[in-house]
Amino acid sequence: MTVETRTEGLGPVRTDTLLSVRNVVKHFPIRSGGLVRRTVGEVHAVCGVSFDLAEGETLGLVGESGCGKSTTARVVLNLLPATSGDVTFQGTDLMSLPRKAMRSLRRQMQIVFQDPYASLDPRLPVSELIAEPLRIHGLYDDGGRQQVRDLMKTVGLKPEHGNRYAHEFSGGQRQRIGIARALALRPKLLVLDEPVSALDVSIQAGVLNLLDELQTELGLSYLFVSHDLSVVRHIADRIAVMYLGKIVETGTAEQLFTGPAHPYTQALISAIPLPDPRKERARERITVVGDLPSPANPPSGCRFRTRCPKFAHELDTAQQSRCVDDEPTLTSRDQGHPVACHYAARRELL
Repeated sequence: MTVETRTEGLGPVRTDTLLSVRNVVKHFPIRSGGLVRRTVGEVHAVCGVSFDLAEGETLGLVGESGCGKSTTARVVLNLLPATSGDVTFQGTDLMSLPRKAMRSLRRQMQIVFQDPYASLDPRLPVSELIAEPLRIHGLYDDGGRQQVRDLMKTVGLKPEHGNRYAHEFSGGQRQRIGIARALALRPKLLVLDEPVSALDVSIQAGVLNLLDELQTELGLSYLFVSHDLSVVRHIADRIAVMYLGKIVETGTAEQLFTGPAHPYTQALISAIPLPDPRKERARERITVVGDLPSPANPPSGCRFRTRCPKFAHELDTAQQSRCVDDEPTLTSRDQGHPVACHYAARRELL
């Protein structure tokens, strides 16, 4: 039986936690031009992100472009060094791990990229693309050829097509090749960075169904990065919503879709079209105006206040001053799940 404990701001924390991320910060320097390049500022890409991922669980990391989702995923895998914070995988601190030890541990942590064509070497046939991780880690001689054939069958490809090149496959098939390549080392964690955003809707469904089947069969854990909440809804157990480098709301998929409490989450969910035209016309619509602020100069206090419909239309002057001066923390209030908003209130939108 799985036992749950509760950590303030993070919701239930399971004892079978595979990945633990605490207060991760990633800043990129802004350098001046000219011969002597000086650091003149910083891009605050990720600012104090914390979450847990349990074995066999899918965590959806969602938000619009530029909010820091993909940067967070790369820091988790130690592909980008964190400015500060802690990332622990199976009890091992990745931030202080030597390079050689990190390479060995990376067999357990793999990534599937957004653009399968750009991430696959066009000079290699598909069988070699899938076999490459096995060769790098010295595992190919131990039944590698048969393993490649089995992986192609597992992801719905024909093994006899292993001598073809990536450009000879459709977009959905190329993404299946990327998934097979990621599975070659039998990892426990897959980071899926917008894995279906470049695919047609009908193809998206096939890839999502494949990922669901693989998780059940292999016991995989997924960190699923996406800007599309309607996609995340069908695959994620829990969802963390990011805005301008911070998580503003997190909870189970059911909690967020039946009663989102942060105005940003509400806006994202209200943008999902409903198949019923009558419900679509009658539903409450929450819109966000303006562009995402620069991560090099984020707003004071609540970062969402410059685009927040509640701030603009529902709060009085004193309440607005609190949003300007005080940064809200991710805290479980009366909503039943952690929200970073001083005046969070649940709404039913679907």
